Amino acid sequence: MKKLKTIFVSKTFFLSLIFLVFILTWYQVFFKNDNSKFSNEEEITGLIKSKKVTNNKITLELKSKENIIINYYVDTYDELNKLNDTLYEGIIITAHGTLNQPSNNTIPNTFNYKKYLKSKKIYYTFNADALEVVGQNSNIYYQFKHWLSKRIESIDDTGYIKAFVLGSKSEIDEDIFKTYQNNGITHLFAISGMHISLFSSILLFLLKKIHLKDNQAYPIILLFLLGYTFLVSFTASVVRAFTLYLLLYLNKRLKLGATTTIIFIYAIVLILLLNPFFILDIGFLYSSLTSFGLILFSDYLKTSNKVLALLRVSLIALLFSLPITINNFYEYNFLSILANTVIVPLVSSIIYPLSLITLIFPFFHPILKLFLTILESISTILSNITWFKIILPKMPWFLIISYYFIIYLIFKAKKKGLVILLITLLLGYKLSFNFDNNFYVYYLDVGQGDSIVLISPRSRKATLIDTGGKKRVSYNEFPPNEYHVSNNIITFLKSINISKINTLITTHGDYDHMGESLNIVNNFKVGNVILNCGSLNELEQNLITLLDKKHIKYSKCINQLDISPIKLYFLNSGKYDNENDNSNVIYLKYNEIKFLFMGDASTVVEQDLLSKYSLKDINFLKIGHHGSKTSSSKEFITKTNPKYSIISVGKNNRYGHPNKEVLENLKDSKIYRTDQDGSIMFKIKNNKLKIKTCSP
Repeated sequence: MKKLKTIFVSKTFFLSLIFLVFILTWYQVFFKNDNSKFSNEEEITGLIKSKKVTNNKITLELKSKENIIINYYVDTYDELNKLNDTLYEGIIITAHGTLNQPSNNTIPNTFNYKKYLKSKKIYYTFNADALEVVGQNSNIYYQFKHWLSKRIESIDDTGYIKAFVLGSKSEIDEDIFKTYQNNGITHLFAISGMHISLFSSILLFLLKKIHLKDNQAYPIILLFLLGYTFLVSFTASVVRAFTLYLLLYLNKRLKLGATTTIIFIYAIVLILLLNPFFILDIGFLYSSLTSFGLILFSDYLKTSNKVLALLRVSLIALLFSLPITINNFYEYNFLSILANTVIVPLVSSIIYPLSLITLIFPFFHPILKLFLTILESISTILSNITWFKIILPKMPWFLIISYYFIIYLIFKAKKKGLVILLITLLLGYKLSFNFDNNFYVYYLDVGQGDSIVLISPRSRKATLIDTGGKKRVSYNEFPPNEYHVSNNIITFLKSINISKINTLITTHGDYDHMGESLNIVNNFKVGNVILNCGSLNELEQNLITLLDKKHIKYSKCINQLDISPIKLYFLNSGKYDNENDNSNVIYLKYNEIKFLFMGDASTVVEQDLLSKYSLKDINFLKIGHHGSKTSSSKEFITKTNPKYSIISVGKNNRYGHPNKEVLENLKDSKIYRTDQDGSIMFKIKNNKLKIKTCSP
């Protein structure tokens, strides 16, 4: 035992183990090739681990040769209800369909679905055409989980008990959950150390009531926690909390003499040895960093004033989780300190215990419902206060390391004067973007549509040409999908420190060019809007109604736009008999580099442009109408002679874009396509060009 204690507290062993695990984790996650056991299967059999229903889509996580995501779309509510009752955890099914490899994010700094699945050791998804049950649920664990899920559903229709007990937040109302995100309190609904601590404290209290000693009570609690970890499918944050609880118990039981900080680091090391992919899990990072901060600076939290203690806890949680928040959401609401001070005790002391009690005694549900209403009201009120929100661009690694080092010095070395340095570091990095002399043009991948961002040098004014979009249609009985591709545009703009779209230009009124304009205007600050020549269709009229409501200026059919130090020239002032030909055609010359954005203009417009303007040697040509054969005539391409041609087009689109003849016309130009290259960035400084893509 003495030898074990010596090894356990040895600094050499401790530091060597950390270094070894760091290297192994880095290699496994970022360098080792994904060796999937699937190849090109058209039929997959496995056990259902979890289920999620969104509109007419059923998503199943299946345990087969390896874990895999199954997506199945239903036609009617009757089919959905039937499958919802038939498919549940523990059932063995066979899915027939097509294997797919998930893609990386194609707009920079947005959610990476492939990376998310990789954190769960999932390398493929499967689009199912048919599902059949081939085996019944005989596993006691899955039977209990299914029974528990059904019991929760019979008690609570808001999804909160399921969130607190099983860690599933999918059934909480989306609009309400968005207020929790805005207030930075979503961690309260992800099962973590706080929930494990409360759960174990309740168990310890009950066990001591029946006069069990610590050496008898703690093993029982550990068994309960282990079973609970199974129940929530080894969620990263729960695994972290259970492992820490286990090591703390062993440290005390075996009298190893290690500090809580050392024990915490050993817990992280052990978890990453077992599953290095947890390092990609945002919940794990949030939970680990926040808990580490609270443990490391526990002395700072000691005070007899409970309100002050809560404020200090909120401050430490804020400081340690801030880089994760910034690098995933690119903004922070500083009201979250107040929100945490008010809402954390409400949830931890009242709502969470009430949820557990209501699960056992359903007649407590009206009381739980009352406190949930109070919670939602507080969150909604705080979320609507936007004065304290600040956009913070993506932090590089060197800045994150410097940030945590300064935090350590402030609290551990008592160098409080470094608070100013910390604020200067963050604000200085944010302000440094204002000294960027580069001119950026981003052709964003929005599927079958257009969206282009211009960032002018020095002034950093943002011009958005088109928003992308897809007309939302109902599928049989189901309402239209509410997914907004422009949410990714907004996220991207925030990540590069853009807090306002100075000018939104819609080339014309088709959905694939301006369908997301309403969502942009509703969710992001917009200075003014420019519309094309010609009559207004319904979509454009809806946009104008919204602009009037928000008192946003708009113009139509203009000749030029001065965005110092660049100017945009609108070449298409004629009125044609169709929306595509009325597209705004925009010419831009920066230094000696020429850009031409064609919207959906056809060969008819191209011919008119050639007769009116000298458009020789265009450096960057945004190809008209997604590479359709109606645009990009041989004559137009020959005379404009583009060095680079950009085709904004959806992957496997039903129109067959881009057309082979158009590609042939462009054979002397370097072609970039959003379906193959993802978003494309052109960075220009002193006529020097840097090109970067964000491939799927």
